[in-house]
Amino acid sequence: MSAIQTAKNRPAAAQKTPIGLPPSRRLTDPRSAPWGLPVLAVVVGAGAGAGSIVFRWCITTFTHLFSGHGDYAASPGSGNPHVPWLGPYFVLIAPVLGGLLYGPLVYRFAREARGHGVPEVMVAVAQRGGRISPKVAVVKTLASALTIGSGGSVGREGPIVQIGSALGSTLGRLAKVPEGRMKLLVACGAAGGIAATFNAPLAGVFFAMELILGTFSTEAFGAAVLASVTSSVIGRAAFGDVAFLSLPDFHVDHLAQYGLFAALGVVAALVGVGFSRFLYLIEDACDWLWRGPEWLRPAVGGLALGLVLLALPEMYGVGYPVLQKATEGGYAVAFLLLLLAGKMLATSLTIGIGGSGGVFAPSLFIGAMLGAAYGTGAHDLLPGTAGAVGAYALVGMGAVFAGASRAPITAVVILFELTGEYSIILPLMLAIVLATATSRLLSRDTVYTLKLRRRGIDIEGPARGARIGAQRVDAVMEPLPSPLSWSTPLSDAADLLSLSGHGALPVADEAGAYAGVVTAQAVAEALAEQSDAVPTRVGQLAERPAPVTADQSLAQALNTLLAAAGTGVPVLDHAHGEPVGWLSHQSALRAVHPAGA
Repeated sequence: MSAIQTAKNRPAAAQKTPIGLPPSRRLTDPRSAPWGLPVLAVVVGAGAGAGSIVFRWCITTFTHLFSGHGDYAASPGSGNPHVPWLGPYFVLIAPVLGGLLYGPLVYRFAREARGHGVPEVMVAVAQRGGRISPKVAVVKTLASALTIGSGGSVGREGPIVQIGSALGSTLGRLAKVPEGRMKLLVACGAAGGIAATFNAPLAGVFFAMELILGTFSTEAFGAAVLASVTSSVIGRAAFGDVAFLSLPDFHVDHLAQYGLFAALGVVAALVGVGFSRFLYLIEDACDWLWRGPEWLRPAVGGLALGLVLLALPEMYGVGYPVLQKATEGGYAVAFLLLLLAGKMLATSLTIGIGGSGGVFAPSLFIGAMLGAAYGTGAHDLLPGTAGAVGAYALVGMGAVFAGASRAPITAVVILFELTGEYSIILPLMLAIVLATATSRLLSRDTVYTLKLRRRGIDIEGPARGARIGAQRVDAVMEPLPSPLSWSTPLSDAADLLSLSGHGALPVADEAGAYAGVVTAQAVAEALAEQSDAVPTRVGQLAERPAPVTADQSLAQALNTLLAAAGTGVPVLDHAHGEPVGWLSHQSALRAVHPAGA
């Protein structure tokens, strides 16, 4: 049978691939056309913005239903006008009723909607090709709104990230986009969710790039910007062009304050890492104590949460009014520290009993309490030097979040967008970078990746059951191709590259040491230029790709291989940094069917 007949007899679905489309169709098919990703990104951004409106409406509605207030944290300790005879004791019942509603909902329809949401999106991008069930958007909206409305001390940012990402994944599946674009659409949903929730379009972009994708590229940045801007426009139309917090202007008036901010960054890292560990310690305790059906766990655990809310009603819901009052210097140091400890306990308990909500806002809350307490103490000790207490609260917010999540760019951008005050940017950057560095020294994982690692998932490693990834690089690498000399003329290098079967070759300097890699693309571009400044020797084009070492897992090396410009990368000896082999896509595939198998 001829190839044409075979193609005709093949099912229609099998022929509808972007690769096989004729040039005319490639310009009109959204899966491959240049305009396809921008259009899809805008649609995802619109969906995330609309999702944010629905989600916030649900939170407000359920908060009114359970507490009788728009935000109970703004009037802590008051009674519920729906049941005035209960007085403040209604907080003992509200979490139980909420748990009775969202517990069965999550257990029956989408168990991945439990918890804070961002880790599930991260693993979907890293190991599942960006595939997220469309049920997650609906279940997460209702479950998180019920959790927060009934007193759960969690944030709304994690849920809206998961909601927006689920919408992006669903659209990508309907449009039948390739896996790469599917991941970008998931990141676009996350960017749109953060942008609409915080009214911070830049923060949405960097959150998606830094935490969800874990990489930066022009295409991904452009798509995330389109989604973020679209979502922000919709959010501003619904909520107004105002930040979620109204913060006073801050200024740095004394150089000595930079030392105080630097010390705050280190302390904030300790608190951020401590919050991550405490969160999962409480979750472990809840797992150990509970022996009943999972769907009933949130309701029974709601009794414990209710006791915390009765003792410290400021913990009800997200807690933005309390956070704002702290930045204005409205609390004494002892009460600030009590609020810090109370938030860690209330958030950890909400997550531990099976609640649905984010840890982004709680980390900002904890940071504000820490910073305000630190700033008050510094002001008492150095009244003429320390400056405004609110500045420390603001910096503490960013530093604790950076210490917990190790997302310094997102932390800097979001706090800058909240204030619009450029004078605070230098101490903010200083504290956040020190918090990130200290956190890296203290812990391998972040508040997000620790949840995954506890479940046996390493987003830098192979997915469970994957046939490629667990092998070591030295078990699958090829022999090292003969390196080009640094002084090889480009015309000779072009001949050698064309005959080598590789899209790149290693380069050695005059002493024979590894100098980098030259790609066929770089040589071709140099030969096509007509300029006196064009390089004439291979060494002038050599670049060092991200190192791949022989003792790495293949899953880690594949990330570098996929990002490489050529068709392979050198494998370096871990001890000396010299090339000992070559890793290509073909050699990686041979791991599936090793020689002799």
